[in-house]
Amino acid sequence: MAGFREYKIGSRLFGIALGGSMTITLFFPSINIASVSSTDIALTKQLSVGHESGFNLDDPFMLGKNKPLSVSLKVDPMTNQPIDGGMQVYVYEKGTSFPAGILHPRILGEGIQELSVQQGHVTDAQKNVGAVFTLAKGTYQGKQYSYIDNLTATKGWTPADVMRVAKDEDVSDAGKGKTMFIREGCWWCHTLLPEETQDWQVFGAPPMLGDFNGESPTAFGSDRKAPDLLHVGSRNSSKEWMMMHFFNPRLVQPHSIMPRFDYLWGKTDADGKKIDFAKWRAEYNDYREGKRVTPPDVPSYASDSEIRGLIDFILSLK
Repeated sequence: MAGFREYKIGSRLFGIALGGSMTITLFFPSINIASVSSTDIALTKQLSVGHESGFNLDDPFMLGKNKPLSVSLKVDPMTNQPIDGGMQVYVYEKGTSFPAGILHPRILGEGIQELSVQQGHVTDAQKNVGAVFTLAKGTYQGKQYSYIDNLTATKGWTPADVMRVAKDEDVSDAGKGKTMFIREGCWWCHTLLPEETQDWQVFGAPPMLGDFNGESPTAFGSDRKAPDLLHVGSRNSSKEWMMMHFFNPRLVQPHSIMPRFDYLWGKTDADGKKIDFAKWRAEYNDYREGKRVTPPDVPSYASDSEIRGLIDFILSLK
């Protein structure tokens, strides 16, 4: 009996130690995290990527559906007058799920929450109608903050109005692209988290805690077999280079271990012509073996292709 009593005491002490450890590890940090205000990076990521980018009921096969469009707007969609310097807006078509900061403004942080609700009218946004958002500047208790402005409520701009005046080259499908990034396993080899010392010199500054408010998943990555991509859009903004790299990485790096992602082009190119993958690969093999001087041209992708979204997302990482 004495041994059994000691066993019970030991079990209880173990439970107390484990519970205390979990409280210190998970609960206390969550209080600190909840009190961190969103940075401009977090607000931009929320608006450009939208709701959950991993597996979810709105997009069970991870096809990049239910995502917003980022638009570099050059004219006022109501008056058609030029906008000085242009502005970045985020278009949520009817039925597109809003990001966490719209659904739960409290996660935005003090000042940002109040401005987004009171001046930005984010709580007036309706999924069954759609909305257009942007980032604006405002003052709360003497301090200036960036906040989310629901332009559909404050200016009367609808998604249809914006898309009517937007040109295809002004539109980024980065929201869809993040889904491609997750689905294709890009984060198995690439991280979005520069670590320390030389990392910061080569890949850029590490992210701040407030950069992740409302983001799911963060796509940090768990193992780095290839360069960190957090600021890759600042290091390399060439869409043509990205096209070659994704179609066949050996076009730009002969010893790359990255797989081809040519299937993300779909069946047709930008002109609607069928892509002959077998012919392209045969010509590439001839180039690799020295039978031709130049490699075959990479086909231009269609505007609704999956690769367009993935490249848009990669180029948005700045």
